[in-house]
Amino acid sequence: MLRTTKLIAAVALASAAAGASCGTTSTAPSYASRAAMLDPATCKSCHADHYRDWSGSMHAYAAQDPVFVAMNARGQRETRGALGSFCVNCHAPMAVREGATRDGLNLETVPAALKGVTCFFCHAVDAVEGTHDAALHLASDTTMRGPFGDPLANAAHPSRYSELFDRNRADSSKMCGACHDIVNGHGVALERTLQEWEASVYSAPGGATCGQCHMDQSADLRPVAQVDGAPLRRYHLHQNPGVDIALTPFPEATAQKSKVQAFLNATLQSALCVGDGNAGIGVLLDNVAAGHSWPSGAAQDRRAWTEVVAYAGAQIIYQSGVPGPDGDVTLADADVWFLRDCMFDAAGAHVPMFWQATRNESYLLPGQPTFDPKDPRFYQTHVLQRFPRAASLPQAPDRVTLRVRVQPVGVDVLRDLVASGDLASDAASAMPIFDVGEPLEWTAATGKFGYAEGPVKFTCVTKTALNFTAQSTPAPAHADCKP
Repeated sequence: MLRTTKLIAAVALASAAAGASCGTTSTAPSYASRAAMLDPATCKSCHADHYRDWSGSMHAYAAQDPVFVAMNARGQRETRGALGSFCVNCHAPMAVREGATRDGLNLETVPAALKGVTCFFCHAVDAVEGTHDAALHLASDTTMRGPFGDPLANAAHPSRYSELFDRNRADSSKMCGACHDIVNGHGVALERTLQEWEASVYSAPGGATCGQCHMDQSADLRPVAQVDGAPLRRYHLHQNPGVDIALTPFPEATAQKSKVQAFLNATLQSALCVGDGNAGIGVLLDNVAAGHSWPSGAAQDRRAWTEVVAYAGAQIIYQSGVPGPDGDVTLADADVWFLRDCMFDAAGAHVPMFWQATRNESYLLPGQPTFDPKDPRFYQTHVLQRFPRAASLPQAPDRVTLRVRVQPVGVDVLRDLVASGDLASDAASAMPIFDVGEPLEWTAATGKFGYAEGPVKFTCVTKTALNFTAQSTPAPAHADCKP
């Protein structure tokens, strides 16, 4: 408690002095103190645009996210504290490293400057020491590392180029992956985004790093620091969109949601196919742009699925994946096509929380293995699912619609946290459902020949470049993962 009190006082004093160090220098500078550099508000005085982007990002929100807070509280309770710093190592890394928290249960009293994934935490990294669970080494100095080989001498802090921040170098993805690959205490690889990227063509020359996708680069040259004499650079956005968004009032919330939606819209290609008569429906999905599997990250908590509705006139004759009134799709129907991970304990029982898992099953859309259409692997990511699964439609449809949808965290997961008393119901109700790309509508007039299953011909529609006449891979049947 005494150390935390002293830390709060030190950060408050440093914050009061923030902004006094901006400017270039040709003489020996008197740099900002380490306590000042720990506070993102210090960075704002010279890097206002970066700060604005970051302030509305999930990096900034990481320690405030009510789902994180709820899971950590429940995990600490159910493991009797054995969970320790597992969650906060990534969600509030500077708070852990500065001794302000050991388990995240006291985050309400931790200085704001130490919450979330801060500027200092990322830009002080000088080595990647492992592949998962925040295995990053921080330098003992106040040098800020970045992507520029000719950093501007300034009065705020020493600066240095590092390959770990160079979006054109593969090592930069390893730095991201050190926090975005997570292995629990039972050795289960819960989050595998770096592994997925490494297995995809995006990790090869000509592909794309994490920074090239998640940190947009400006087309124009501009000063990236508000100081006299700042050279013109390519600006890199620090919003880092993925799929998660803030569920409580937070800066830049509208911009955050807009960036996430734009990101999702470019991720998949889809086609909707309908067979002759009442033969059935085929949905083709291809993960063309994620650079890793989709969905990724906490795929055990995410709920991605397809919503298929068939009509005869105004009557619905078949539907799958239509959420209930509360947004829960897990109880929708037996045919729902889920793209998700499932977790199990040692007895083989399905478990809802990551610390309980001793194994998992994964049913995600794989990342692209090659850009060469002549390579036999090219079409392995063209995944086809049939509706209904084991029967035909009750009658021939004259119109069928498709939406690909995703909840960052499933309503069923949130409901479990509400029931355990760890999550407020208003936070759960704020969880959005995103549509991924444009919806599709098939009619006999708009469908074009796609493929045949024996004598049955399927005609298809798409709004993307997906080649629905090419070979595809059947969606794997879930083994123990239900639904």
